[in-house]
Amino acid sequence: MTQLRYRLLGRSGLRVAQLALGTMTFGLQDEWGTDAAEAGRIYQSYREAGGNYIDTANQYAGGASEAIVGRLVAGHREEVVIASKYTNSAPGRGANAGGNQRKNMTESVEQSLRRLGTDYLDLYIAHAWDHFTPAEEVMRAFDDLVRAGKVLYIGVSNTPAWVVAKSNTLAELRGWTRYVGLQIEYSLLARDAERELLPMAADQEMSVIAWSPLKNGLLTGKYLTERAEPGRLDSQYFRSALLAQVSQGGDQAGDTVRAVADVAAETGSAPAQVALAWLMHRPQPVIPVAGARTLAQFRQNLPAADLALTAGQLSRLDAVSRGSLGFPHDYLNGDLSRGFRTGGLYDQIIPRRAACEAAIDG
Repeated sequence: MTQLRYRLLGRSGLRVAQLALGTMTFGLQDEWGTDAAEAGRIYQSYREAGGNYIDTANQYAGGASEAIVGRLVAGHREEVVIASKYTNSAPGRGANAGGNQRKNMTESVEQSLRRLGTDYLDLYIAHAWDHFTPAEEVMRAFDDLVRAGKVLYIGVSNTPAWVVAKSNTLAELRGWTRYVGLQIEYSLLARDAERELLPMAADQEMSVIAWSPLKNGLLTGKYLTERAEPGRLDSQYFRSALLAQVSQGGDQAGDTVRAVADVAAETGSAPAQVALAWLMHRPQPVIPVAGARTLAQFRQNLPAADLALTAGQLSRLDAVSRGSLGFPHDYLNGDLSRGFRTGGLYDQIIPRRAACEAAIDG
């Protein structure tokens, strides 16, 4: 039976499971999602494996996700780490219903606490940068929530690296609470974060939390055939696009999915396990958020925590999925540039932060 281990969250002493339980599926909405009974079975399976890190958001299933999580953790709230998010709102709820501003943050956290049936959140995450609210306002408002005891730690998601770095610098200078977690899209089919976000997280000592680690199911291999399970993103257009993406032999996405399937066959595991394990084998620690619509799906994903991939397998997966980091990274990583910058001694200099160097080098 899989037994999860724990990581420290960023520059903190908070211990979270190496695999987070994603609950975006919890709650039926528009005939999609997971009902409360099945959500309970998924949660119980996660807890039996030692899991303690539950990821939700105020927008998931219109708030039903938080309500279900609240009922599931009742009686052992102190044993789990609950992360929720604010920023997003359905249209038509007023000019301040969405965004990062203090008003939305304050009202959203109160609503989340009520739905979750708790008086504090372990981790509160800004769900996305709104392009309008000053970093000073966001960080001071977060700090006020921490000082009030309603939030213990803070994180940020879907935000440019420069905004996050600026925000943490402001917090450091003014004695406010700083971000400890960075939640981003990251998978074998989505490696753009390696350009700026991952090196920034390493420098800032922030934990990387990966959403969509299976890229909407693409990395399960199910779209390699004409049969695919129905899902939230299932439409004729979406399915056709995915099938086209993975069916062309020369297409990088297709090559990557096939490489995942090949490694799965070699290891006697499922493709989803390989994709999740790749994230957990990164030189810079990554905590995947594993969501599932059914207990069977979740149980198939969970053993990824035990899957040991060889250096050769990791190298193959890395090579087939790697993209260009672009300027200035490709320029800075070139032998000529490295040589000039270090007087020809690049390979003889030991980096201060090995994980950061590995992230930059790709």
